[in-house]
Amino acid sequence: MSSSSSTLNAMLITVIIVATLYFAHEVLLPIALACILSFMLAPPVRMLQNHRVPRGLAVAVVVLLAFFVIFVLGSIMAREVSHLAKDLPRYEATISTKIERLQGFGTGGTLERAQQVLKDLSKQLGSGERKPGQDSLITEEQTPIPVEVREPKGALLHVLSRLINPLLGPLATTAIIIVFVIFILMMREDLRDRLIRLAGSTDIPHATAAIDDAARRLSRLFLAQLALNAGFGVLVGLGLLIIGVPSPFVWGVLAGVLRFIPFIGPILGLIFPLALAISVDPGWSMVLWTITLFVGLEVVTGQVIEPVIQGHSTGLSPVAVVVAATFWAWLWGPVGLVLAVPLTVVLVVLGRHVDALKFFDVLLGDKPALSEAEGFYQRMLARDPIEAIEQAKSYMTTHSLSGYCDDVVRPALILAQKDVDRGILEDEKKIHMRETVEALSADIAHEHWLASREVDPSIVTSSEKLPFLKAEQLAPAWQSAKPLLVIGAHTELDQAAAAIFAALVEMHGVQARVERAEMLTACNIANLDLSGVALMCVSSVDTKTPAHIHFAVRRLRSRAPHAKLLLGLWSAKDDKVAAELKDAVGANGVARTFHQAAAIILQEASTDQERQTMAPARAFAARV
Repeated sequence: MSSSSSTLNAMLITVIIVATLYFAHEVLLPIALACILSFMLAPPVRMLQNHRVPRGLAVAVVVLLAFFVIFVLGSIMAREVSHLAKDLPRYEATISTKIERLQGFGTGGTLERAQQVLKDLSKQLGSGERKPGQDSLITEEQTPIPVEVREPKGALLHVLSRLINPLLGPLATTAIIIVFVIFILMMREDLRDRLIRLAGSTDIPHATAAIDDAARRLSRLFLAQLALNAGFGVLVGLGLLIIGVPSPFVWGVLAGVLRFIPFIGPILGLIFPLALAISVDPGWSMVLWTITLFVGLEVVTGQVIEPVIQGHSTGLSPVAVVVAATFWAWLWGPVGLVLAVPLTVVLVVLGRHVDALKFFDVLLGDKPALSEAEGFYQRMLARDPIEAIEQAKSYMTTHSLSGYCDDVVRPALILAQKDVDRGILEDEKKIHMRETVEALSADIAHEHWLASREVDPSIVTSSEKLPFLKAEQLAPAWQSAKPLLVIGAHTELDQAAAAIFAALVEMHGVQARVERAEMLTACNIANLDLSGVALMCVSSVDTKTPAHIHFAVRRLRSRAPHAKLLLGLWSAKDDKVAAELKDAVGANGVARTFHQAAAIILQEASTDQERQTMAPARAFAARV
């Protein structure tokens, strides 16, 4: 099947799914609510089962208790709202007084004139004044027409139907939710097996463990959110009670429910009690205290308590939260807005554990879409050095420069080499990448120097630490202007690796000179200045074609037969392959990582006294 056909099929399936969600929302919405509730109720059911309570009884007790609490809260809220509606006319005078005060701030009576214009228009539109001549059509002699009211047959049934019909919808939805919650809790293992079957997994043990882990994570997340938002609502209700805002119970429950809505939930929860505070208090102190209450609780809850309880995020990217809220609100209205984050979290968690649904994790998750190495490679191809420098600065707050070179730069160069082997990386892009890496090497080293002054050295592991040599700690042969020569074996990527490695070594006190592979050709080798060079390092990312490494070593040996030579085989798979190539070309040493090569050079460049303080495993002689 062609890629265009696959794309068309995927788009068609997406349209069908979205259309089904939209048109079948009356059926799917209760199911979605039931799924969310089942995740919240699963832990208490398991807790009862662990105490030898039969599953059926445990499910019945937990579900009945949960819906009893929901019904009690709903009835209390309905009673409070009814009382509030009766008291609203009493607040009319307060509102009128505040409006009159605000009118006093209008310059030149602008607000007063606007109000008078509106009143005049209202009188003209609704006064019912008669035009001249209309009175002649109505005479006093007209007699009233008698009207007889007769009750139609079946009037009692009609009244009952009018009373019952509005209740049928909510009652039916509630019944469906209860049935589905019980069904999901009773049959959760069977549903898990069916999900494994739908995912098409061939590794049943791994898939089972993954889905069970996902279910536990979702249960903990939703319970944490429920507890956090319930606590937020309780504190809001108590605060409003102390402030004096009417019906604080209603606004506390509403604030807790609305906090499930990302970003705008707390703002929506503030609107109603704020409007009521304006209506009740003749002054402005109640308004200010209400705003302070909501802002203070949201800051403490969102920035302090929430990160401790459930981490710094729900696992969703900020863009995904906004998109999900918009999408589910469009599909299912206000209820969809409340369920947006829980439903999206379900998709992301399943995407992290089920390969067939992994695209949800990529699209909606908060994990970077590209790894550090892939991101560096992409930035090099895009010639975006600023972002690469920021990435390096962030990474080196907890890692050393050699760690960044080995964990980010070296894998990126290996990815580029794989693309070269596949023939998809053009020569122009290779040149651009080499130029960008060369320009970046000094900037990255400088960022490391700045970061090393601000970061606690204890956070860097001992395996990442390299010594910093001062001029007096260098051996006599290494006190020349450029005692280290680093040269790329053949390709632009070899040259890029050489530039990064030279910057790493220079940051630790050894001056290095970088030369390009073109200097090894017959017409340029005579111009290659090797005076004062204590060690030569051949940098190679491509280890599949050792002929280029042989050629580079022969040319360098012809110019400096007694100089020591180190091979930097940055993509070698293991030490055995590297050692075989070292013996084949007659090199003095070999390294597969930047850290390893830098440790060898620093060991060789230091005086005998300094060498005794370094680990013997780093000694250059061990690699001769």
